[in-house]
Amino acid sequence: MLRIHFTGNDLAGVRMAARPDVLWETILSFHRLRDRRGPVVYGEWRSETRTRLNGETRLLAALVPSRGYFPDFLTPAEGVHGLDEGLQAVRATPPARLHTELAQLGADRVGGRTVPHSLRALADGGAEPFSRLIGALRSYHRAAIEPYWPHVRACVEADRAVRGRALLDGGAEELLASLPRMFRWRAPVLEADYPVDRDLRLDGRGLLLQPSYFCRGTPVVLRDPALPPVLVYPITHCEAPTLHAPGGSSLAKLVGNTRSAVLHAIGDGGTTSELARRAGVSLASASQHAGVLREAGLVATLRHGNAVLHTLTPLGAALLGGAHRRAEEPCYARNGPVTS
Repeated sequence: MLRIHFTGNDLAGVRMAARPDVLWETILSFHRLRDRRGPVVYGEWRSETRTRLNGETRLLAALVPSRGYFPDFLTPAEGVHGLDEGLQAVRATPPARLHTELAQLGADRVGGRTVPHSLRALADGGAEPFSRLIGALRSYHRAAIEPYWPHVRACVEADRAVRGRALLDGGAEELLASLPRMFRWRAPVLEADYPVDRDLRLDGRGLLLQPSYFCRGTPVVLRDPALPPVLVYPITHCEAPTLHAPGGSSLAKLVGNTRSAVLHAIGDGGTTSELARRAGVSLASASQHAGVLREAGLVATLRHGNAVLHTLTPLGAALLGGAHRRAEEPCYARNGPVTS
């Protein structure tokens, strides 16, 4: 079991990550690639990703075991800003920290097996081994994460909307109580199912909550207690069961004033009843139109308790933003703007 101990200052310092973290998703997806659990959510993704891999997993498999500890330096905080920023932070890992964490990886191996030669070279701090690691991470990300990133973002944004509502309704304690069912908030301690018994004391540093698409079953925390505390937790997955981009046939359904009004009504998120009220339609109509928008890849839907919460996907937000921009721009004829 994991027990995270909060003080009053820690509760005041609880915050949600602004977006999915590309390196956490990359590393955790590597776990999902090698197990067979979650076939509905991950099965097709596994099949498609494996066809695009070209040996990148060899080095990563030595560094990221199928279970247990993997080095903290692989998931720096900069990963939330994008792949390039995250990999720059990985490359800037101090040699002493690199050596310590790789030694820990060797100590945690079953039967005390020695660290593979590729990792010993990395621990020595040479530029070439580090370049190979950065290249493997970038190549694996291109095959496993990049094609599915809009869907990953949409599902993480839907989860953030749920947590944001809890925070607004009841503060940090309500937010912690709203986390998925593997968590139990028993003030001032947040308990969670975990592979080992561990206590994490925040000591006034607060806690960053990082929802993750590829985290599954149990949360993840950094091994080094001196690092800024972050709790990576599994999202409740959107209704869409695969990572395929939406097809044109679904997008063709997106016509008509009512459906446009429902899309506008979603805004920063809303339940079906809220969409109905904002758009001035019946509950059944709001539900039906939200379903079509979801099929078209414009809306993500997440069930939380008895409520169903709808949020815009990046594609939906871009489409809505484009419509707003077109409405604000003057229409130009050959000799200048047309005014009414």
